[in-house]
Amino acid sequence: MMNIFPSSRAALLGAALLTAGLAGGAAQAQSETAIVAGGCFWCVEADFEKVAGVGDVVSGFTGGTTPDPVYRASGDHIEAARIPFDPSEVSYRELMDLFFRSIDPLDSGGQFCDRGLEYTTAIFVGNDEQRAAAEAAKAAAEEELGQEIVTPIVEATEFYPVDAYHQDYYKSDERIAFSTVGLGVPKSVAYERYRDGCGRDQRVRQIWGDDAPFVD
Repeated sequence: MMNIFPSSRAALLGAALLTAGLAGGAAQAQSETAIVAGGCFWCVEADFEKVAGVGDVVSGFTGGTTPDPVYRASGDHIEAARIPFDPSEVSYRELMDLFFRSIDPLDSGGQFCDRGLEYTTAIFVGNDEQRAAAEAAKAAAEEELGQEIVTPIVEATEFYPVDAYHQDYYKSDERIAFSTVGLGVPKSVAYERYRDGCGRDQRVRQIWGDDAPFVD
């Protein structure tokens, strides 16, 4: 499989992948924003907060016309993540390369175990420069896979942050009384069990192999 980066996955973007605890330091310097939909917004948030130059990623909804979407009642919106970043540390194109390799861009019906419109993929661009970079990243990903990528690139529309309960879910110690993955477990544990049970990393690894940046 062609590697679009100059060396192995471990050197992806040089030192771009940091621990989540260090990544937050970029929040003061950020000056641009990327908006992507990659299935469950918890997972997109968890992945991209590991990237140096990325600030506090916000989970939410976009792409539709339903007013004031909320969790489990998002209407025609899809789950998305707003990614603030410092372009002096990481470029929009680099983020798009990472994004394609963190999802299943061959699936038009949802992502992994999550099915339906709410969990489909998309890139929401804010200007012509972002569109050109996203299209170039998509073309490179298609060349690498030798298959058509179904993830659309569309104009950004209003982004609606989800309620506070669902922000930073993957790293929260708050316990939840009941979930499908356990009783009285912290959100962070419930998230890990959900992600594993949904098969996200397994499928991404199957598609991208060593080019999957967020898969161990």
